[in-house]
Amino acid sequence: MTRAVLDASAIISFFEDRSGGELLVADGLAGKNELLMSVVNWGEVYYSMWRARGQDSARRVAAEISQFPIQIVNADFELTKSAAELHARYNLPYADCFAAALSMTWNARLVTADRDFEKIKSEIEVQFL
Repeated sequence: MTRAVLDASAIISFFEDRSGGELLVADGLAGKNELLMSVVNWGEVYYSMWRARGQDSARRVAAEISQFPIQIVNADFELTKSAAELHARYNLPYADCFAAALSMTWNARLVTADRDFEKIKSEIEVQFL
């Protein structure tokens, strides 16, 4: 089993029926991937869905995500420090730095549809959807 950290864009891709998103969740359900996501990136999905589709849609998406085999990881002091350091070095959006920091901490590939992560490919394995 491989380990993958999901950026918000990976989950949003699933809910918007974009390429790659459905396979990612299917592999998690089949036990092929251990899926992780920072609580900060979960929040990014929630507010993005709220803005795009409204509060009821955001709540439905949150309920669906809770049924997926995704471990939501809290942002403790060490993860937050690592995210802040990545933000200082690479000037990635701060929320994205939590996905990158989680990927580094858990030695997992980062799955994303966000090309901003090109900047950090020397530090972590990045799979673009």
